[in-house]
Amino acid sequence: MGTAYFFKHQFDEAAAKLLLSIQDHPGFPASYRTLAACYAHMGRLDEARAIVARLRAITLLVVPSDLPFRNPEDRELFLSGLRLRGRRGDVSQTRRVSPRSSPPMSRATRG
Repeated sequence: MGTAYFFKHQFDEAAAKLLLSIQDHPGFPASYRTLAACYAHMGRLDEARAIVARLRAITLLVVPSDLPFRNPEDRELFLSGLRLRGRRGDVSQTRRVSPRSSPPMSRATRG
């Protein structure tokens, strides 16, 4: 429900529903991601960062490589919120991590 409010740009309602979702299902990372994006769009960047810190306690995957949003505008709203929370000199900018990706090869191992 909170995600639906988020994509309707009803951020206050979204935040309230997402907080309830986190309370009911504290191990579900999608609620944390959406709440962080929501707070960022509301200008509540410190709270967005705090939510991402809690998310990182659950998973290292802040932004999964396979986002389920078909609508490009929805995807950009979500991603831009996660990017916004990284502003003001935060060196840990949002990056995509694929669970199947391997570390980059060094020059010596490339052949």
